[in-house]
Amino acid sequence: MFWRVGFEIAMAQLLNRRRQTLVSVLGVALGVGFFIATASIMRGSEEDFVDRLVNNQPHITIKDEFRNPAAQPLFLVYPEGAVSLAHTKPREYLRGIKNYAAKVEELSARPGVVAEAALTGQIIVRYANKDLSASVAGIEPEKEMQLTKVETDMKEGSLLRLRTTADGIVIGQGMATELGLHLDDLATVITPAGLVKPMKVVGIFYMGNLLLDEGQVYVLLKNAQVLLDKPFIANQIRIRLPDPNAAETVAAQLESRWSYRADSWQEVNRDILGLFVIRNAITYSIVGAIMVVASFGIFNIISTVVMEKRRDIAILMSMGFRSVDIERIFLIQGALVGVLGMVIGWAIALGLLQLLASIRFSIPGMTDRQGFVLDYGVAQFLVGGFFSLVSAIAAAWYPARKAATVRPVEIIRGAA
Repeated sequence: MFWRVGFEIAMAQLLNRRRQTLVSVLGVALGVGFFIATASIMRGSEEDFVDRLVNNQPHITIKDEFRNPAAQPLFLVYPEGAVSLAHTKPREYLRGIKNYAAKVEELSARPGVVAEAALTGQIIVRYANKDLSASVAGIEPEKEMQLTKVETDMKEGSLLRLRTTADGIVIGQGMATELGLHLDDLATVITPAGLVKPMKVVGIFYMGNLLLDEGQVYVLLKNAQVLLDKPFIANQIRIRLPDPNAAETVAAQLESRWSYRADSWQEVNRDILGLFVIRNAITYSIVGAIMVVASFGIFNIISTVVMEKRRDIAILMSMGFRSVDIERIFLIQGALVGVLGMVIGWAIALGLLQLLASIRFSIPGMTDRQGFVLDYGVAQFLVGGFFSLVSAIAAAWYPARKAATVRPVEIIRGAA
């Protein structure tokens, strides 16, 4: 019974001050709308960036190196001794992952896992008396197509042509433009060991990354072993997992088992991913300030109603309404403003998202997604609505408490 009467009283008081109520509702609605639009942009851009990271590189890369140098025998013999050793040179060892083929086979046997042995190094690509240094990756084309998006970024040719063409090489669009190379041209490859070898361009890719487009080339693994004079050697095992989020855990397990350094994509990009946390904190703090300002509007209108309706409050209490009932009436007013602001804010957010989705702009180096990448998930709508209700009720709480402390005898006696 109380809730129906309390709701009617709350609505009557809000409608009695239509202009102030409208301003408060619009304040909450704008806060919710901009919060959702901002959250959509932030989440969309972050997910797009992470998607590019995950799809453009292996989830885990095992390297032919160790995270920490081997302990010196002196410290193994006297682990707790007061000894010192300086100017030591770590023992040299043959680079390369031992028994890499067996490791790749074992990893590939796991459900959903793609593993590939690779050999990387530095070369010089020469054409028409012009040289460019590049990083060469010896790969297995079929597996590389599952590990990265190089094949989908191909402008001409294909990775699979490395299988059907003797001494084939795949280069980036930047290198092709810089050297004047075209598909099926013969480029000269010069290795640090002094080997000079003509190789045929069988593919040209464009990733939109200047460093990769000008400085990365791909050849068959066996050809890389010949170029770098490292027969039967691979210095990397590149892995793709069915669940990219498990990369750190799996990398730690593999490193603990085989001792070789295993870098997950999260570890490689930890600094960049950390920037997203800072960016989101700053953005949400600014947008949250809008909600705080909107809350002051609610606080103001309900405080004004309490001051103006002290006699009415006294009459209600003399009719049998308890202090807690009076408090609930004003909390209902805050909740009503919050709900109305939430609903209108959702409508404003949808309009803003449609507007943002229609905006197009040109970014040098990018060939796709020339506009805002938005996340249309319901999470930000729910969070925005939740904060609107919390801020509205919180703003109404203090005036509601003040209304509950009114003493009806003093008010009526003073009015008389």
